[in-house]
Amino acid sequence: MEVDPNKSPKAGENASCNGDASALPTDLQLQAPPKPPPYVCTLSPQLIAKAQEELQEKPEWRLRDAQALRDMILKEAPNLKTRLDDAFLLRFLRARKFDYDRALKLLLNYHASQKTWPEVFSNLRPSAIKRVLDSGFLTMLPRPDPLGRYILVIRPGRWKISDYPITENIRAIYITLEKLVQSEENQVNGIVILADYGGVALSQAAQLGPFMAKKVIGILQDGFPMRIKTVNIINEPIIFKGIFAIIKPFLKEKMTERFVLHGSDLSSLHKDIPPSILPQEYGGTMGKLNTTAWAESLLAFEEEFVAEFCQTCSPTDNSHAQYADGPTEQSGQQCDDSFRGVRSQLYYCY
Repeated sequence: MEVDPNKSPKAGENASCNGDASALPTDLQLQAPPKPPPYVCTLSPQLIAKAQEELQEKPEWRLRDAQALRDMILKEAPNLKTRLDDAFLLRFLRARKFDYDRALKLLLNYHASQKTWPEVFSNLRPSAIKRVLDSGFLTMLPRPDPLGRYILVIRPGRWKISDYPITENIRAIYITLEKLVQSEENQVNGIVILADYGGVALSQAAQLGPFMAKKVIGILQDGFPMRIKTVNIINEPIIFKGIFAIIKPFLKEKMTERFVLHGSDLSSLHKDIPPSILPQEYGGTMGKLNTTAWAESLLAFEEEFVAEFCQTCSPTDNSHAQYADGPTEQSGQQCDDSFRGVRSQLYYCY
Protein backbone atom coordinates (compact mmCIF):
# COMPACT_ATOMS: atom_id res chain seq x y z
CA MET A 1 0.00 0.00 0.00
CA GLU A 2 2.49 2.56 -1.20
CA VAL A 3 1.83 6.26 -1.56
CA ASP A 4 2.86 7.99 -4.80
CA PRO A 5 4.06 11.41 -3.59
CA ASN A 6 4.32 12.71 -7.15
CA LYS A 7 0.62 12.32 -8.00
CA SER A 8 -1.71 15.02 -6.75
CA PRO A 9 -5.28 16.11 -7.49
CA LYS A 10 -5.91 18.77 -10.09
CA ALA A 11 -6.27 22.18 -8.56
CA GLY A 12 -9.64 23.83 -8.87
CA GLU A 13 -11.63 20.67 -9.55
CA ASN A 14 -14.98 20.96 -7.83
CA ALA A 15 -17.25 18.78 -9.95
CA SER A 16 -19.78 16.66 -8.19
CA CYS A 17 -21.15 13.21 -8.94
CA ASN A 18 -24.74 14.39 -8.63
CA GLY A 19 -25.69 13.90 -12.25
CA ASP A 20 -25.21 17.57 -13.20
CA ALA A 21 -22.91 17.46 -16.23
CA SER A 22 -22.52 21.26 -16.20
CA ALA A 23 -20.71 20.96 -12.86
CA LEU A 24 -17.97 18.91 -14.45
CA PRO A 25 -14.81 20.42 -15.96
CA THR A 26 -15.06 20.93 -19.73
CA ASP A 27 -12.66 18.12 -20.52
CA LEU A 28 -14.81 15.64 -18.56
CA GLN A 29 -18.05 16.94 -20.14
CA LEU A 30 -16.85 16.38 -23.67
CA GLN A 31 -15.17 13.03 -23.25
CA ALA A 32 -16.96 9.74 -22.75
CA PRO A 33 -15.48 7.46 -20.09
CA PRO A 34 -12.57 5.50 -21.58
CA LYS A 35 -13.23 1.88 -22.37
CA PRO A 36 -11.68 -0.23 -19.62
CA PRO A 37 -8.76 -2.42 -20.64
CA PRO A 38 -9.27 -6.19 -20.83
CA TYR A 39 -9.19 -7.85 -17.43
CA VAL A 40 -5.80 -9.18 -16.34
CA CYS A 41 -5.59 -11.10 -13.08
CA THR A 42 -3.06 -9.61 -10.63
CA LEU A 43 -3.37 -12.30 -7.95
CA SER A 44 -0.33 -14.30 -6.93
CA PRO A 45 -0.47 -18.11 -7.29
CA GLN A 46 -1.02 -18.32 -3.52
CA LEU A 47 -3.98 -15.91 -3.64
CA ILE A 48 -5.45 -17.68 -6.68
CA ALA A 49 -5.44 -20.88 -4.63
CA LYS A 50 -6.94 -19.05 -1.64
CA ALA A 51 -9.69 -17.54 -3.80
CA GLN A 52 -10.51 -20.95 -5.18
CA GLU A 53 -10.68 -22.53 -1.74
CA GLU A 54 -12.50 -19.75 0.16
CA LEU A 55 -14.47 -17.91 -2.52
CA GLN A 56 -15.28 -20.68 -5.02
CA GLU A 57 -13.39 -18.75 -7.70
CA LYS A 58 -12.23 -20.88 -10.60
CA PRO A 59 -9.67 -19.15 -12.85
CA GLU A 60 -10.98 -20.97 -15.93
CA TRP A 61 -14.53 -19.78 -15.17
CA ARG A 62 -13.71 -16.25 -14.02
CA LEU A 63 -14.69 -14.37 -17.20
CA ARG A 64 -17.71 -16.57 -17.75
CA ASP A 65 -18.92 -15.78 -14.22
CA ALA A 66 -18.46 -12.05 -14.86
CA GLN A 67 -20.44 -12.41 -18.09
CA ALA A 68 -23.22 -14.23 -16.22
CA LEU A 69 -23.54 -11.35 -13.75
CA ARG A 70 -23.38 -8.80 -16.55
CA ASP A 71 -26.26 -10.51 -18.38
CA MET A 72 -28.31 -10.63 -15.18
CA ILE A 73 -27.83 -6.88 -14.70
CA LEU A 74 -28.83 -6.10 -18.28
CA LYS A 75 -31.93 -8.27 -17.97
CA GLU A 76 -33.11 -7.45 -14.45
CA ALA A 77 -31.90 -3.83 -14.09
CA PRO A 78 -31.50 -2.52 -17.65
CA ASN A 79 -31.67 1.16 -16.61
CA LEU A 80 -29.11 0.89 -13.84
CA LYS A 81 -26.17 3.23 -14.32
CA THR A 82 -23.23 1.01 -13.51
CA ARG A 83 -19.89 -0.18 -14.72
CA LEU A 84 -20.06 -3.55 -16.43
CA ASP A 85 -16.40 -4.37 -16.98
CA ASP A 86 -15.00 -7.66 -15.70
CA ALA A 87 -12.74 -6.15 -13.03
CA PHE A 88 -15.62 -4.23 -11.47
CA LEU A 89 -18.07 -7.13 -11.49
CA LEU A 90 -15.51 -9.51 -10.00
CA ARG A 91 -15.48 -7.37 -6.84
CA PHE A 92 -19.11 -8.30 -6.22
CA LEU A 93 -18.70 -11.94 -7.19
CA ARG A 94 -15.79 -12.39 -4.80
CA ALA A 95 -17.61 -10.64 -1.98
CA ARG A 96 -20.47 -13.15 -2.35
CA LYS A 97 -18.42 -16.25 -3.13
CA PHE A 98 -19.49 -16.29 -6.77
CA ASP A 99 -23.16 -16.74 -5.98
CA TYR A 100 -24.70 -14.81 -8.88
CA ASP A 101 -27.97 -13.91 -7.14
CA ARG A 102 -26.27 -12.61 -4.01
CA ALA A 103 -23.69 -10.73 -6.09
CA LEU A 104 -26.50 -9.02 -8.02
CA LYS A 105 -28.25 -8.04 -4.78
CA LEU A 106 -25.00 -6.61 -3.46
CA LEU A 107 -24.49 -4.55 -6.60
CA LEU A 108 -28.07 -3.22 -6.48
CA ASN A 109 -27.60 -2.30 -2.81
CA TYR A 110 -24.28 -0.63 -3.64
CA HIS A 111 -26.07 1.71 -6.05
CA ALA A 112 -29.16 2.13 -3.88
CA SER A 113 -27.12 3.45 -0.96
CA GLN A 114 -25.54 6.06 -3.22
CA LYS A 115 -28.89 7.27 -4.53
CA THR A 116 -30.76 7.39 -1.23
CA TRP A 117 -28.18 9.17 0.95
CA PRO A 118 -27.20 12.40 -0.82
CA GLU A 119 -25.64 13.87 2.34
CA VAL A 120 -22.90 11.28 1.96
CA PHE A 121 -22.67 10.68 -1.76
CA SER A 122 -23.18 14.09 -3.36
CA ASN A 123 -19.86 15.64 -4.38
CA LEU A 124 -18.09 12.59 -3.01
CA ARG A 125 -14.37 13.03 -3.66
CA PRO A 126 -11.17 12.87 -1.58
CA SER A 127 -10.61 16.65 -1.51
CA ALA A 128 -14.07 17.10 0.03
CA ILE A 129 -13.02 15.10 3.12
CA LYS A 130 -9.71 16.87 3.73
CA ARG A 131 -10.90 18.12 7.15
CA VAL A 132 -11.53 14.53 8.21
CA LEU A 133 -8.11 13.43 6.97
CA ASP A 134 -6.42 16.36 8.73
CA SER A 135 -8.12 15.42 12.01
CA GLY A 136 -6.52 11.97 12.05
CA PHE A 137 -9.93 10.29 12.24
CA LEU A 138 -8.79 7.40 10.05
CA THR A 139 -5.71 5.92 8.47
CA MET A 140 -4.30 2.65 7.17
CA LEU A 141 -1.42 0.77 8.74
CA PRO A 142 1.37 0.33 6.18
CA ARG A 143 1.79 -3.43 6.59
CA PRO A 144 -0.78 -6.25 6.45
CA ASP A 145 -1.30 -8.85 9.15
CA PRO A 146 0.02 -12.42 8.77
CA LEU A 147 -3.10 -13.33 6.78
CA GLY A 148 -2.47 -10.57 4.25
CA ARG A 149 -5.25 -8.28 5.54
CA TYR A 150 -4.61 -4.55 5.78
CA ILE A 151 -5.72 -2.69 8.91
CA LEU A 152 -8.07 0.30 8.76
CA VAL A 153 -7.65 2.40 11.93
CA ILE A 154 -10.63 4.54 12.96
CA ARG A 155 -10.39 6.97 15.90
CA PRO A 156 -13.78 8.56 16.62
CA GLY A 157 -12.31 10.46 19.56
CA ARG A 158 -10.37 12.64 17.13
CA TRP A 159 -13.60 14.07 15.70
CA LYS A 160 -14.92 17.37 17.06
CA ILE A 161 -18.63 17.72 16.38
CA SER A 162 -18.23 21.50 16.07
CA ASP A 163 -15.90 21.05 13.08
CA TYR A 164 -18.14 19.09 10.70
CA PRO A 165 -21.13 16.69 10.73
CA ILE A 166 -20.77 12.96 11.36
CA THR A 167 -21.63 12.23 7.73
CA GLU A 168 -18.19 13.56 6.75
CA ASN A 169 -16.61 10.70 8.73
CA ILE A 170 -18.81 8.23 6.86
CA ARG A 171 -17.75 9.78 3.55
CA ALA A 172 -14.10 9.33 4.51
CA ILE A 173 -14.62 5.67 5.39
CA TYR A 174 -16.45 5.07 2.11
CA ILE A 175 -13.74 6.65 -0.04
CA THR A 176 -11.15 4.62 1.85
CA LEU A 177 -13.07 1.43 1.05
CA GLU A 178 -13.30 2.46 -2.62
CA LYS A 179 -9.54 2.88 -2.69
CA LEU A 180 -8.92 -0.45 -0.96
CA VAL A 181 -11.30 -2.50 -3.11
CA GLN A 182 -9.35 -1.61 -6.24
CA SER A 183 -6.77 -4.16 -5.12
CA GLU A 184 -7.60 -7.76 -5.99
CA GLU A 185 -5.44 -8.74 -3.04
CA ASN A 186 -7.83 -6.92 -0.71
CA GLN A 187 -10.85 -8.40 -2.47
CA VAL A 188 -9.62 -11.90 -1.64
CA ASN A 189 -8.06 -11.33 1.79
CA GLY A 190 -10.56 -8.80 3.12
CA ILE A 191 -9.61 -6.14 5.64
CA VAL A 192 -9.52 -5.71 9.41
CA ILE A 193 -10.85 -2.66 11.28
CA LEU A 194 -9.20 -1.35 14.43
CA ALA A 195 -11.53 1.14 16.12
CA ASP A 196 -9.98 3.14 18.96
CA TYR A 197 -12.78 4.67 21.05
CA GLY A 198 -10.43 6.45 23.44
CA GLY A 199 -11.64 9.97 24.21
CA VAL A 200 -15.15 9.49 22.81
CA ALA A 201 -17.61 11.67 24.73
CA LEU A 202 -21.35 11.34 25.15
CA SER A 203 -21.92 14.28 22.80
CA GLN A 204 -20.12 12.39 20.02
CA ALA A 205 -21.87 9.10 20.70
CA ALA A 206 -25.24 10.85 20.60
CA GLN A 207 -24.69 11.70 16.92
CA LEU A 208 -25.06 8.03 15.96
CA GLY A 209 -28.77 7.34 16.29
CA PRO A 210 -30.63 4.22 15.09
CA PHE A 211 -31.42 5.75 11.68
CA MET A 212 -27.78 6.61 11.03
CA ALA A 213 -26.55 3.27 12.42
CA LYS A 214 -28.90 1.31 10.17
CA LYS A 215 -27.66 3.14 7.08
CA VAL A 216 -23.98 2.68 7.94
CA ILE A 217 -24.34 -1.01 8.82
CA GLY A 218 -26.45 -1.53 5.72
CA ILE A 219 -23.60 -0.28 3.55
CA LEU A 220 -20.88 -2.24 5.33
CA GLN A 221 -22.83 -5.53 5.43
CA ASP A 222 -24.94 -5.53 2.28
CA GLY A 223 -23.93 -2.53 0.20
CA PHE A 224 -20.20 -2.68 -0.46
CA PRO A 225 -18.04 -5.42 -2.03
CA MET A 226 -15.44 -5.62 0.73
CA ARG A 227 -15.02 -8.51 3.13
CA ILE A 228 -14.63 -7.14 6.66
CA LYS A 229 -13.04 -10.00 8.55
CA THR A 230 -12.67 -8.58 12.07
CA VAL A 231 -13.62 -5.39 13.93
CA ASN A 232 -11.28 -4.86 16.89
CA ILE A 233 -12.58 -2.34 19.43
CA ILE A 234 -10.11 -0.89 21.94
CA ASN A 235 -10.23 1.73 24.69
CA GLU A 236 -14.02 1.68 24.62
CA PRO A 237 -15.56 3.86 27.38
CA ILE A 238 -18.58 2.87 29.45
CA ILE A 239 -20.88 4.64 27.00
CA PHE A 240 -19.78 2.22 24.27
CA LYS A 241 -22.33 -0.24 25.63
CA GLY A 242 -24.96 2.26 24.57
CA ILE A 243 -23.32 2.71 21.15
CA PHE A 244 -23.16 -1.03 20.57
CA ALA A 245 -26.77 -1.42 21.70
CA ILE A 246 -27.75 0.92 18.85
CA ILE A 247 -25.61 -0.95 16.30
CA LYS A 248 -26.23 -4.57 17.28
CA PRO A 249 -29.87 -4.94 16.10
CA PHE A 250 -28.72 -4.24 12.54
CA LEU A 251 -25.81 -6.70 12.58
CA LYS A 252 -26.16 -10.19 11.19
CA GLU A 253 -25.04 -12.94 13.53
CA LYS A 254 -21.90 -13.61 11.49
CA MET A 255 -20.85 -9.96 11.65
CA THR A 256 -21.66 -9.70 15.35
CA GLU A 257 -19.25 -12.56 15.98
CA ARG A 258 -16.50 -10.61 14.23
CA PHE A 259 -16.61 -7.77 16.78
CA VAL A 260 -13.90 -8.21 19.42
CA LEU A 261 -13.88 -5.87 22.43
CA HIS A 262 -10.44 -5.56 24.02
CA GLY A 263 -10.93 -2.66 26.42
CA SER A 264 -7.52 -1.25 27.34
CA ASP A 265 -5.89 -4.69 27.30
CA LEU A 266 -3.23 -4.42 24.60
CA SER A 267 -2.15 -8.02 25.17
CA SER A 268 -5.64 -9.05 24.09
CA LEU A 269 -5.35 -6.90 20.96
CA HIS A 270 -1.97 -8.46 20.16
CA LYS A 271 -3.61 -11.88 19.93
CA ASP A 272 -5.45 -10.60 16.86
CA ILE A 273 -2.97 -8.07 15.49
CA PRO A 274 0.74 -8.72 16.15
CA PRO A 275 2.85 -5.89 17.64
CA SER A 276 5.20 -6.13 14.65
CA ILE A 277 2.67 -4.26 12.47
CA LEU A 278 1.18 -1.96 15.12
CA PRO A 279 2.33 1.59 16.01
CA GLN A 280 3.65 2.54 19.44
CA GLU A 281 0.25 3.87 20.51
CA TYR A 282 -1.04 0.29 20.51
CA GLY A 283 1.99 -1.42 21.99
CA GLY A 284 3.61 -2.06 18.61
CA THR A 285 7.09 -1.69 17.18
CA MET A 286 6.31 0.32 14.02
CA GLY A 287 6.97 3.77 15.45
CA LYS A 288 4.32 6.45 15.97
CA LEU A 289 1.04 6.22 14.10
CA ASN A 290 1.37 8.01 10.76
CA THR A 291 -1.85 9.50 9.37
CA THR A 292 -0.19 11.68 6.75
CA ALA A 293 0.79 8.95 4.27
CA TRP A 294 -2.75 7.61 3.85
CA ALA A 295 -4.21 11.12 3.63
CA GLU A 296 -1.79 11.94 0.82
CA SER A 297 -2.61 8.65 -0.90
CA LEU A 298 -6.34 9.43 -0.89
CA LEU A 299 -5.85 13.00 -2.10
CA ALA A 300 -3.67 11.71 -4.93
CA PHE A 301 -6.56 9.35 -5.78
CA GLU A 302 -8.84 12.30 -6.63
CA GLU A 303 -8.73 12.31 -10.43
CA GLU A 304 -8.97 8.53 -10.68
CA PHE A 305 -11.82 8.39 -8.15
CA VAL A 306 -13.89 11.03 -9.95
CA ALA A 307 -13.37 9.33 -13.33
CA GLU A 308 -14.48 5.94 -12.00
CA PHE A 309 -17.10 6.85 -9.39
CA CYS A 310 -19.00 9.29 -11.59
CA GLN A 311 -19.66 6.43 -14.00
CA THR A 312 -21.67 4.59 -11.36
CA CYS A 313 -23.02 7.30 -9.04
CA SER A 314 -26.02 9.47 -9.86
CA PRO A 315 -27.77 10.42 -6.59
CA THR A 316 -30.53 12.39 -8.34
CA ASP A 317 -31.50 9.39 -10.47
CA ASN A 318 -33.94 7.29 -8.48
CA SER A 319 -34.18 4.39 -10.89
CA HIS A 320 -33.56 1.11 -9.10
CA ALA A 321 -32.88 2.95 -5.85
CA GLN A 322 -34.56 0.22 -3.84
CA TYR A 323 -32.54 -2.00 -1.57
CA ALA A 324 -32.49 -5.66 -2.49
CA ASP A 325 -33.25 -7.99 0.36
CA GLY A 326 -30.24 -9.19 2.29
CA PRO A 327 -29.06 -12.73 1.62
CA THR A 328 -30.74 -15.52 3.51
CA GLU A 329 -28.84 -18.24 5.26
CA GLN A 330 -29.83 -20.65 2.52
CA SER A 331 -28.68 -18.33 -0.26
CA GLY A 332 -25.35 -17.94 1.47
CA GLN A 333 -24.44 -21.59 0.98
CA GLN A 334 -21.58 -22.36 -1.33
CA CYS A 335 -22.68 -23.00 -4.88
CA ASP A 336 -21.38 -26.11 -6.58
CA ASP A 337 -20.22 -26.53 -10.16
CA SER A 338 -23.54 -27.81 -11.48
CA PHE A 339 -25.44 -24.79 -10.09
CA ARG A 340 -23.01 -22.35 -11.59
CA GLY A 341 -23.12 -24.22 -14.88
CA VAL A 342 -26.89 -23.87 -15.07
CA ARG A 343 -26.74 -20.17 -14.20
CA SER A 344 -24.11 -19.66 -16.88
CA GLN A 345 -26.31 -21.25 -19.53
CA LEU A 346 -29.37 -19.25 -18.44
CA TYR A 347 -27.55 -15.98 -18.85
CA TYR A 348 -25.77 -16.64 -22.13
CA CYS A 349 -22.30 -17.35 -20.84
CA TYR A 350 -19.57 -18.54 -23.11
